Amino acid sequence: MFAAPLVALALAAQALATVYPTSPVGTTTWTAGQQVSINWQDDNSSPSLEQFGDAKVSIYVGNAQQQTLLQSISESVNVATTNSIQFTPDASIGPNGAQYFIRFESLAFKDATQPQYPALAFSSKFTLSGMSGEFNSTVQAQIDGQSTAPIAGQTSAAAGSSTGSVAASTTSSKASSSTGSASSTASAAKASATDNAAFGVKAGWAGLALSAVIGIAMF
Repeated sequence: MFAAPLVALALAAQALATVYPTSPVGTTTWTAGQQVSINWQDDNSSPSLEQFGDAKVSIYVGNAQQQTLLQSISESVNVATTNSIQFTPDASIGPNGAQYFIRFESLAFKDATQPQYPALAFSSKFTLSGMSGEFNSTVQAQIDGQSTAPIAGQTSAAAGSSTGSVAASTTSSKASSSTGSASSTASAAKASATDNAAFGVKAGWAGLALSAVIGIAMF
């Protein structure tokens, strides 16, 4: 069972895109247990992929204010020298649905307006099938708050914690919140596109309000 703290975040200022995911996109459906690829390119806006540099890549759910880490894909990949990652979605991280997104979190490059926080980029929300997990009530409430969730795109965005959190469960039990990180069995991969197009966004962390709570209540 995955479990971890919830991090609440305030909506930040507009951010320029940088990492431009070309897979997954809004029409993408991935099947759990089958190898898939995350692909991206530079959109030629600031910051460049060279500036974004090494990044964590993960699967998340949530909204513009709260996001929950479900599966870690890579703890460190240089987005300037690499443009693709292969991984296998873990069936136990949640149920079938179209609420999943990929989040890129720079390990060194900081947000231009809030330099105490890392720069972020997101994919469009995409579908996972063949899933066997469940979300607890707080994670589901976070997902249901997606009307306030401008993930992917040149729009207001909010960032999750730099350490991440996990709040999905296996079919046998629902996830509960407690300090922790993604399961060691989870391979790595994390945001909703307002137009079902795939394009990254560097999230500004302006007005970030960290508050540890159990579960998730996001977008």
